[in-house]
Order: sequence, then structure tokens, then C-alpha cells
Amino acid sequence: MAEYEMVIGLEVHCELSTKSKIFCGCSTKFGGAPNTHVCEICSGMPGTLPTLNKSVVEFAVKAGTALNCEITRKNKFDRKNYFYPDLPKAYQVSQLYLPICRNGKVEIKTSEGTKYIGIHEIHMEEDAGKLVHDPYTEKTLVDYNRCGVPLIEIVSEPDFRSAEEVIAYLEKLRDTLQYLGVSDCKMQEGSMRADVNLSVRPVGQKEFGTRTEMKNIASLKAIARAIEYERDRQIDLIEDGGKVTQETRRWDDEKEMTYTMRSKENAQDYKYFPEPDLMPIVISEEYLEQVKANMPELADKKKERYMNELGLPEYDSDIITGSVALVKIFEKTAEICGNPKDASNWILTDLLKIANDSGKPVEDLDFRIESVGEVIKLVNDGKINRKTGKQVLSKVVEENVIPEEYVVKNGLAQVSDLSSIEPIIKDVLAANEKAVGEYLAGNEKNFQFLIGQSMRSLKGKADPQAVRTVLQKLLDEMR
Repeated sequence: MAEYEMVIGLEVHCELSTKSKIFCGCSTKFGGAPNTHVCEICSGMPGTLPTLNKSVVEFAVKAGTALNCEITRKNKFDRKNYFYPDLPKAYQVSQLYLPICRNGKVEIKTSEGTKYIGIHEIHMEEDAGKLVHDPYTEKTLVDYNRCGVPLIEIVSEPDFRSAEEVIAYLEKLRDTLQYLGVSDCKMQEGSMRADVNLSVRPVGQKEFGTRTEMKNIASLKAIARAIEYERDRQIDLIEDGGKVTQETRRWDDEKEMTYTMRSKENAQDYKYFPEPDLMPIVISEEYLEQVKANMPELADKKKERYMNELGLPEYDSDIITGSVALVKIFEKTAEICGNPKDASNWILTDLLKIANDSGKPVEDLDFRIESVGEVIKLVNDGKINRKTGKQVLSKVVEENVIPEEYVVKNGLAQVSDLSSIEPIIKDVLAANEKAVGEYLAGNEKNFQFLIGQSMRSLKGKADPQAVRTVLQKLLDEMR
């Protein structure tokens, strides 16, 4: 069998985090009852006129700048004409001829090293609705809430040669757009979706093979599996003497296979023409500089700062900067407790374990981000011990309690008063005469046992150092 290599290009659709749609004032909030975020404009009623949401342009320029693109100073919208039940206007407003961003690049890192992936263009467009297939009635319903939700489509060059490179690129895009606040990129909600264009060719051949397109794959694991399956399918087809057909295919995640949807369309099939109801967009130098001045610190720069200025190890910095949610929690926690390394330790060791045990990603946890720093401060100030701190942090994540209020309400404050500890430890010694006798006879290990019994009697609320001091004093008096 000949050796083959894959050639892959991606079209990534990202819903923008604007409050209203691209051409009307309807809400973009996810999860509304079907057909409740719809008006005359986004449902395509005759005689209505669109008005461009200026935040969409700003978000597109931010994304293009962060992804090293050239910003097209004079760009415009075009109509992409096709009929489908989830598109009530029978056309989609997009950008074919003058997209807002072009000629960018993204640096990715894989097991093979560092590589740059070219970005052909980024264009703005409106999303279509959503078809819902009811298996019980065998009917298809349509929800138009998503119609008109603003998108940017990021079109790569065909620079990928492995599934690993594709996943690294998608993770880099996701992180960048989340840092910018441009998109939440929640693939499970459809706000980031990828179309995978894939072909194979014998190693050493310059010409591309015939490509297929796998539409709207909405998880990184599914994308990796779909790539491996389609690669093997095409190679097997060629080796058996067949030919790959240019077509659009759907990935079935349950069956782990692709199947034909339709023959692949070309641009002329959509009969693009300039959108007559929207004026061209002119981006001035002043506007571009204003947007650039408001760009946030991105992951690579933030990681470098954490290591150089805050003294965090590279491992800690890598994990924290890999999640915008973790960054927000870390920075607020470090500010409150005054110790970046302490904040990192609690977050990476305790908070992430609590999140994992809950089965939720950190992004979906719902609690005051100030609470983590407040828990650490209670421990560092000696008001509660480390064990109690972990218990309080769990309650913070599970029930969004206020740490200090929870400690007071549940009587968890650490006891440091030696005079109040001593009577309880005397009772412990009286109840463990054998262990005390063995300790006094030279068995030092029993000291730790007696500390444990004392902490248990004090219900874990005592300062461990105070317990140790009192216990040693009482044992010395018994010698």
C-alpha cells in the first residue's frame, strides 16, 4: 500500500457574544423557548430592513487583529442565496468578495513542534435557525431563535496534516476568542462549530486530492474521530480502485462514521450578489487604533507575566492560562490573599478536584470568585485550619456560601486559646492511658496518635500548633 498524507482545511463558525443579533434587536441568549427570540427582521418578513450591530464589526476586528490578519478597510456584505427550512429569508447575509479580515496566521504547538497555520479570511455573517428532529412523531420542527445571531467564519489555509494539528488550532482559536470576550466558544451549545475539508494524496505528490467536507462537528473529540475515519475511508476507496467524490458529509458520532448529505456546492451555486440593504463598511485608521488599544492581554503574554512577575512555575501558568475562567478566579484570589503561589496551589489542588468531583468544568461553576481568596485568607489568618478550609471551599462551590458567614454560622472558627483547649486534651489523655504509658516509656509514635485523638475531640477546629504545644506540656508534666 502507498503512503498517504492528509490535507485538511477548516471553516470554523463562532457565534459572537453580543447581546443582540446582527441586524435587529432580538436577544442572542442561548436556551430560550423555541421561536421566542424572533422579530420581523430575523424571520425574513417582506419589507423589513436590517441595521448593522456595530459591536459585530468591533468583535470581528478584534479577532482578526489577535489572529495576525490584515483588516480590510473597505468591506461589504453579500447575499448567499439558497433555500432550506431553517433559513426563512431564503438567503444568508455574508461576505464573499470583501471579507473583513484576510491573510492571518496562528502558531500552534504539537508533539511534532511549532507550526504556523495560515488564515485565508475571516468574514461576518448571520446564523441560520435550527431544525429539531422528533424521533417519536417522525416530524421535523424548526426553531428560528438562532436566525440572525452574529457569526464570524474563520477560514484556514489547507495547512493541516494531522488530527493533532487540527485540535491544537481549534484550542488556540477557542482560547484567543474567549480571552477577547468575542465568543464563549461553547461547542456544546453550538457557539463554535467546525467544517472539516479533508483530502488524501500519496506522500510526495504536490497536487491535492479530491476533498470532502464534514459539516458542523461540535466537539473536539468528535472532530478527531471524524478526521481519522474519513482519512481511512478515502484511502480504502482509492486502494480499491475507486474515486473520492467531492461532497458534503455528515459525521454520526454514535455510529462513528460519515455519510453523504449532498454533492459539494461551489460559490456560483449560491448566486452571490452585493447585499442591497446594507451600506459598505469603512474602517478608519483611528477606529482601528482605538480597537487595538482596548485589546486585552492574551494567553501567551499572560503566561509570561505570571512566570516572570508573579514567580509561578511554568506548569501552574500553563494550566491557569488555559482557561479564561481560571484566570479570572486566580487573579481575584491572588489579589485577596496576597500570595500568587498560595492562590495557584489552592486552585490547582483543591478547586479543580472539587470541580472534577462535581462533573462540571470550571466555566460552569456558579460562585462568587472572591470566595476562593476569602477562604485562603481565613486559613492564613489562623481563623480556620487547612482541613476546615477545604470543607468551606467545597460549600462555596456547591452552594455559593459566603466563607466567613458559613464559618460563623456552623461554629467552624479555629480554637487557639490554650486555656480552652487544655481541659479537652486532659480528657483525651485520661481516656487513652495505654497510649500515654507507652509514649512515656519511649514510644514516640504515640505522640501523633494522641494529637489525632485530641483534634478529633476538638472536632478539627483547634489550631494544630496549639494542640501540639498543650499536649507536649501535659505529657512533660506526667514524666
